[in-house]
Amino acid sequence: MLTDSSAYLRDTPATGRTVRVEEPAPGVRLLTLDREHRLNAMSGELIKDLHAALDGIAVDEGCRAVVLTGAGRAFCAGLDLHEPPARDAAPPAAEEDAARRRSPQAAMHVQQAIASLVPKLRNLPQPVIAAVNGPAAGGGFALALAADIRIAAASARFNAAFVKIGLSGCDIGVSWLLPRLIGAGPSHELLLTGRFVDAAEALRIGLVSRVTEDGAVVGAALETAALICANSPMGVWMTKEVAWSQLEVGSLQAGIDLENRTQIMTSYTRDQTEQITSFLERRPPEYTNS
Repeated sequence: MLTDSSAYLRDTPATGRTVRVEEPAPGVRLLTLDREHRLNAMSGELIKDLHAALDGIAVDEGCRAVVLTGAGRAFCAGLDLHEPPARDAAPPAAEEDAARRRSPQAAMHVQQAIASLVPKLRNLPQPVIAAVNGPAAGGGFALALAADIRIAAASARFNAAFVKIGLSGCDIGVSWLLPRLIGAGPSHELLLTGRFVDAAEALRIGLVSRVTEDGAVVGAALETAALICANSPMGVWMTKEVAWSQLEVGSLQAGIDLENRTQIMTSYTRDQTEQITSFLERRPPEYTNS
């Protein structure tokens, strides 16, 4: 994911034009990548806008779950090779400035801006559901893998496209996330070939948890979001945090120790008492996130 300049990402503020943020249900935020004319491929503007949207959600106490999808017939086609994220039209005579923008430092700035979207999704306190409505290639594949839950439309397709453009197939966290989802052997095959996986195969190998008809995937994701929102805010937050951390814990005992401490902490919240009380009283819980 190399490019000749980091000026756009460094100097240009987010516009909000390429990522729509909506509230389709109480507590739920729907993020839609909105460059339909380019299959929602990653331009500098989209990368900036997605960072800004995620930063806003991270501190949004009213948000309980996030659904991430794409506008039109694609989820995200990866890096926009026609409009690279760091493209910056420098005057032809400015040779020294142009050389600086083609430097390894500039390229690394861009690489990190793109790749840091993955841990940002992971580190959100709210669960993220990827409603994959069409192709998810390269960087789009990485965004889907970084979600906590993936639901695919029948027309969804996934591939680690990086090796197809002369780069390593290991990029943007994909080579860490994918083997933990589907196993090392199948993961290596997909990384080395760059081939597409259709929705049926994705379901079979455990890459997605559900496949819907085209046009129904966002609705299915919202149903899952509603099930999440029925649980206490702290309980959901700690479930996401511990579940991800367990992928890096080195032993069963260390994992159990982490669970033990988290359970004791959540047992002292008012919402945990409210969830039990509402169950016994056969009424919906009223959470206060306290």
